Amino acid sequence: MKQAIVARTDIGMGQGKLAAQVAHASLSAYEKADGQLQSQWKQGGQKKVVLKGESERQLHELAAIADSEGIPNAIVRDAGHTQLEPGTVTALAVGPAGDDRVDSVTGELSLF
Repeated sequence: MKQAIVARTDIGMGQGKLAAQVAHASLSAYEKADGQLQSQWKQGGQKKVVLKGESERQLHELAAIADSEGIPNAIVRDAGHTQLEPGTVTALAVGPAGDDRVDSVTGELSLF
């Protein structure tokens, strides 16, 4: 079981902003998972990997693949209080789900 969080590299988020957006995405996708997936992931150590995303379009495409595979996922849009314009898509979390299922969506991406 794992979760992959894809964070955009093309919008110049600072380290703190990046950390916050990754956390938002992780929690949002977790909340969309059913109770069994939530429990399995928690008991397995809540494995996560953060990956590089290159554009808003890419995140939407990956989310569509996850949706079609029935994998919990969540896209995060920034509120716009600090570095980014309101509504800017910053991150996507895929999972929690089985490693192979998550990899079928995000396996081609590089580590952040």
